[in-house]
Amino acid sequence: MEKNVQIMGILNLTPDSFSDGGCWNNDSALSARIDQLLSEGSDIIDVGGESTRPFAEAVTADMELARVLPAIRMIRERSAVSLSIDTTKAVVAREALAAGANMVNDISALRHDPKMVDVIRSYQGPVIIMHMQGDPGDMQVSPLYGDVVEEINGFFAERLGWLEQQGIERGRIIVDPGIGFGKTLEHNLAILRNIQAFKQHGCPVLIGHSRKSFLGQLLEVPVTERDCPTALVSAFCALRGADILRVHEVRGTRQAVLLMQALS
Repeated sequence: MEKNVQIMGILNLTPDSFSDGGCWNNDSALSARIDQLLSEGSDIIDVGGESTRPFAEAVTADMELARVLPAIRMIRERSAVSLSIDTTKAVVAREALAAGANMVNDISALRHDPKMVDVIRSYQGPVIIMHMQGDPGDMQVSPLYGDVVEEINGFFAERLGWLEQQGIERGRIIVDPGIGFGKTLEHNLAILRNIQAFKQHGCPVLIGHSRKSFLGQLLEVPVTERDCPTALVSAFCALRGADILRVHEVRGTRQAVLLMQALS
């Protein structure tokens, strides 16, 4: 696999995530999942303790920390793999970084918690900012755009300018157009067809499409049957210039991208 395409393996530690909620809620299951993500060659592991599925309810910082910190420590005992904390809360990000995470994945693009920018300034690793129309509680009620790609790029331009004013270098920032976050099926397809458009900001582009509902809408398959479609979309995204692919099933994605690269 070309070095510029990285696979981010998902470690959801929530009881209510849309795909694998509650699957890793004991030490043995968590240990096995971590070993799987490592053995299958995750370039990054993204650890999250709060569900961001549509209509999800918020959890406290204490609950989030109780979920993510043991996993971060367990990973660090085994590997120096890049480790991302998926949170919108400054206190969770700060504690996760102290425990061994080295990047922050904030789906609110630092809009949820005004203290998050101070955390981002306090370390030197990457930060992922995502586009979302609304928030998880209401984002899928009635998503509306004139031109979804243009509006997402306008959002990134504003956020990147603000982050640079706050002393955070553009070279540290990864952008995520937010598949499924305040988007209809057609919006998601437009994003995937136009990945190159998001590279105009000079930042790596992350695509998080794994097992999402647009695949179910297109193919009429349940979430348990979306890994093969996810791998196919991953290969397409790699061909279109995505830099990071955030997925649940790492092995299939890696194989699909390798095949696409060999054939192109």
